[in-house]
Amino acid sequence: MSSQDNSENLPSEQDPEHGSVERARDPFADPGLPPHKPRVQDIDEAAARRSERVVAGLFMLSMVATVAFIASFVIFPIDKIVYIFPFGHVSALNFSLGLTLGVALFAIGAGAVHWARTLMSDEEMSDERHEIAAPPEVREKVMQDWADGVRESGFGRRKLIRNTMYGALAMVPLAGVVLLRDLGTLPEDKLRKTMWAKGKALINMNTNEPLRPEDVAVGSLTFAKPEGLEEDQHDFQTQIAKAALMIVRLQPENIKDKRELEWSHQGIVAFSKICTHVGCPISLYEQQTHHVLCPCHQSTFDLSDGARVIFGPAGHALPQLRIGVNSEGYLEALGDFEEPVGPAFWERG
Repeated sequence: MSSQDNSENLPSEQDPEHGSVERARDPFADPGLPPHKPRVQDIDEAAARRSERVVAGLFMLSMVATVAFIASFVIFPIDKIVYIFPFGHVSALNFSLGLTLGVALFAIGAGAVHWARTLMSDEEMSDERHEIAAPPEVREKVMQDWADGVRESGFGRRKLIRNTMYGALAMVPLAGVVLLRDLGTLPEDKLRKTMWAKGKALINMNTNEPLRPEDVAVGSLTFAKPEGLEEDQHDFQTQIAKAALMIVRLQPENIKDKRELEWSHQGIVAFSKICTHVGCPISLYEQQTHHVLCPCHQSTFDLSDGARVIFGPAGHALPQLRIGVNSEGYLEALGDFEEPVGPAFWERG
C-alpha cells in the first residue's frame, strides 16, 4: 500500500469555506491544562482551619476506634451471639473487631485524602521526562521540590494535623499486636499435663467400660481414655489429643527396659498413642517384634524397649504411663505422664 493511501486514514478536518478535506497537522497535539481554579481553602483561612479540624477529627476518630478494637477483646466473650439488623445473628466479638478496625483504617485514609485535597499544595505542573539516572542538578531540584512540598503542605505549621496523624499511625499497629494475642489461649502448662492422675481408671475406647488385666490378651493392642472423659464434653477432642493411651500386654521376660517393667502390671504396658513427630495417632502394631508404626511418616517405636524410636523422623520415645490395679480389680493410672506427650515444643526441657 502506498504512502498516499495511508494518508487517507489519518484524522481530517472540514474546511468551512470550500468544503475541502485536509489532513490533520498534529493528531497528538498537547491539549494543555485547564485554567487553574483556586480552592476556597486557598483564599479563605477560616475554611482552611475548618478543613484542618476535619482532618484532625478523622485522625482522632481512628485513635478512638483503635482503643475500641482493643477493648472488644475484654468486653465480648468469644461465644457471645447478638442480633444485628440486617446481618442477623452474628458473633459480637467478630462484628465489633471488624467494625472498629475498619473505622480506624478508613478514618486514617479519609483524613489523608481530605488533607491532600483541601490543604496541600494545589499547583499544577508539567515536567519533561528524563533519564532514570538523574544528574546532580536534577537530584538537587527534587530535594528542593520535596522541601517546598513539605512547606506548602503545612505539615510543620499545622501542628494539630501533624500530632493527631502521628497518634493515629502510632496506635493502629496496636490492633495487630492484639490480633497476635488472639491466635489462641496461652498454653501455660497445658502441654505438660493430661487428664491422667493417680486413681483414674483406664476406660476401653471401644466398649466405654473399665479395663481389667484379664481383658488385655498377650499380643493385643487396646486403646484407652481416662475415667471421666466423655465424647459429649466440649473439650473432648482437646483432652483426648493428649490423653489417648495405647495398651499392650507383653511377656514380662520380653521387656528389655527396666523402668518399663517396673511401671507395667503383669506385662501390661501403657504408652501414649500420640506420635512424637507431628502428633499423629499411632494405630499399627506388629505382634512378633512388638513394634508400633505411625501411619503418617512411618516412625517406628519398640514397645519392648521403652518405646524408643528405631526408625523414622520422631525425635524421642513415646511417654509411658505408670499403671496398677485398684481394689476392684480394674487397671488404673498411678499418676500422669512424667514428660509431655506428642511432638517437642520450644519450651520443652
